[in-house]
Amino acid sequence: MVKENEVAAMEIEGPKPNNSDQINPRYSINVLQLLKSAQMQHGLRHGDYGRYRRYCTARLRRLYKSLKFTHGRGKYTRRAMNESTVTEVRYLHLVLYTAERAWSHAMEKRQLLDGPNAKQRIYLIGRLRKAVKWADLFSRLCAAKGDSRTSLEAEAYASCMNGLLLFEQDRNWDTALKNFISARAVYEELGKYGDLENQVLCRERVEELEPSVRYCRHKIGESNLKTSELLQIGEMEGPALDLFKAKLEAAMAEARSQQAASLTEFHWLGHRFPISNAKTRVSILKAQELEKDLHGPAADSLPVEKKLAVFDKIYTAYQEARSFIRSDLASAGNADSVKDDLNGLDKAVGAVLGQRTIERNQLLVSIAKSKLARHRDDKNEKVTKPEELVRLYDLLLQNTGDLSDLVSSGRDRKPEEVAFSEDCVLCSIAFRAQRCFYLAKSYSSAGKRTEAYALYCHAQSLAENALKKFQTTMDTDEAMTEELKTLYNECRANSCIEHATGIMEDEKAPENLSKKISTISLSGVDKKAEKFLIEKLDVYESAVGESNVKSVPRIGVFPPAFQSIPRNPIVLDLAYNCIDFPSLENRMKKDKKGFISRLWR
Repeated sequence: MVKENEVAAMEIEGPKPNNSDQINPRYSINVLQLLKSAQMQHGLRHGDYGRYRRYCTARLRRLYKSLKFTHGRGKYTRRAMNESTVTEVRYLHLVLYTAERAWSHAMEKRQLLDGPNAKQRIYLIGRLRKAVKWADLFSRLCAAKGDSRTSLEAEAYASCMNGLLLFEQDRNWDTALKNFISARAVYEELGKYGDLENQVLCRERVEELEPSVRYCRHKIGESNLKTSELLQIGEMEGPALDLFKAKLEAAMAEARSQQAASLTEFHWLGHRFPISNAKTRVSILKAQELEKDLHGPAADSLPVEKKLAVFDKIYTAYQEARSFIRSDLASAGNADSVKDDLNGLDKAVGAVLGQRTIERNQLLVSIAKSKLARHRDDKNEKVTKPEELVRLYDLLLQNTGDLSDLVSSGRDRKPEEVAFSEDCVLCSIAFRAQRCFYLAKSYSSAGKRTEAYALYCHAQSLAENALKKFQTTMDTDEAMTEELKTLYNECRANSCIEHATGIMEDEKAPENLSKKISTISLSGVDKKAEKFLIEKLDVYESAVGESNVKSVPRIGVFPPAFQSIPRNPIVLDLAYNCIDFPSLENRMKKDKKGFISRLWR
């Protein structure tokens, strides 16, 4: 009896339930885990709030129908949701998914292409108020009907919703901060208990709430966050951070519009082009801020994936600027001076965009080269082939050609533009040498020694020519010069290797030919070849061969050989020629002819 009492005490935490708890059972919902799985499986993994809202609507429809809690067939009559209504746990799910549907609808409006206008923002805030109303109801019902953990999670969920509403309204930052801090404290405490999955989810939730807490403190004035720190916070992922990112982007856009008032000119090749359109200024300023991340002191520590993402954002910003400039050109009318300024600005922005495109493709080339030269221990890693580098250098040649054509266009070419186009020509020669080198590598991997040797020699001459021209210029590109020197040495070494390999293959060609001929028989059967699988079924031996050797599985002969088969004999009817058949003329029908026909015999 003592042991049984000890076991019972270990299994049950806290005091024994009284009669009221037995009459009114406590419901349990793992709110965070339930919502996280639903969000990840129905759209929020990719930020699709519309899909998640449709899922919540369908889920609510099923719950209303299964609980028989509908609001009337004809006239809509809302049924009250209170403590006495909650007789099972699905009623709590009903309230929770109603709050989620309102929240996802608000976030869907927030994700509009140009942002919500005044009317849409009023609707967005109304949906957030609905989400807060249902979240508070969920918290009250869980406090009355749920266990302690469910009540805590519901309280944290309601605090998050209240904080998001105040966050969107840009007011009562101290109240929003209190809500976020209380929710974070609950999740920090819940993360200490439960299974491993629950602990990981609680830690992720705490990390998602931390940027909102820091931003509220920044707005109150308790902390001095820099713009770079805000951008680093905005790079984090999670559904709870999407509203924060939208707010941060709006704040950054407002700051750019204020800074753009001082950006009146665009500098390129020592020339200044006036900028009159405010939208063009904002787009150019955004691109220049992103360029500081690539060419600043922290550029070396930036991962490759983030660099590519920054290049994409720069490309988008400059394209927006060019679209605004061309719309201004269309509405400029007959003012020649304005048109000349806009054409010069469009040319300068297009040239900078071309330079950034070349830099991005050079980054892709460096990534491909590192994968080509690195020893690949991981079998799942994608193998870089020389043909991919040939394609990338084709793109670089096209980019330099387009940039040179753009700069050299126009009637009055300035000395800076002429020098810039000459630099583009030099870069194109270097890119041609690199392209020829990797084209030779692709021919070498295919076993074409003569073509590979000729291409290596041609790449060596191109590299030598480009190296001489780079050394004669005033502004020498040290990185390009070192790359061309390395390329020249590699071309010379590989051409020697291909020459030697080709001679060895020619020397071994008669021997290999005699080996192949010796295995040929007049009957067409290779006696030295391995037997097929159907010929050695009594032996446990694989017909596929070794894994490191690419050979055709020897299962059976296909197509099968012809075999002679017997057929029916041919019977010749020789008696037919010796038979004399009787005449049948007396039995044949005779033609009756008239008097006139007899005259014409």
